[in-house]
Amino acid sequence: MMQYKGYLSHIEFDDEANIFHGEVINIRDVITFQGSSVDELKKALEESVEDYLAFCTERGEEPNLPFSGQLTLKLSPEQHRKIILAAENSGKDINSWVSEVLAQAVH
Repeated sequence: MMQYKGYLSHIEFDDEANIFHGEVINIRDVITFQGSSVDELKKALEESVEDYLAFCTERGEEPNLPFSGQLTLKLSPEQHRKIILAAENSGKDINSWVSEVLAQAVH
């Protein structure tokens, strides 16, 4: 994984084309880049992010910013109640409890 200005990327190697290609993963818009070496890949990521930001400015649009770390959930009242109780029973506030449970789920 590489990052530039908070934009995180996922990188894969295409052994048929003998090239690395990457995609920014923490925004909704699509930013891709490629290179045949680590240095080329880093430079391509930087250039692609800068091109994206310039393109948004040109169009008068706000660029997608890297995810903020805030997550809004819609739950049933019963699910909400159960989560509050589970957090209280563990001795944690709801944000800490949910963060820990989600971290465990993605590992």
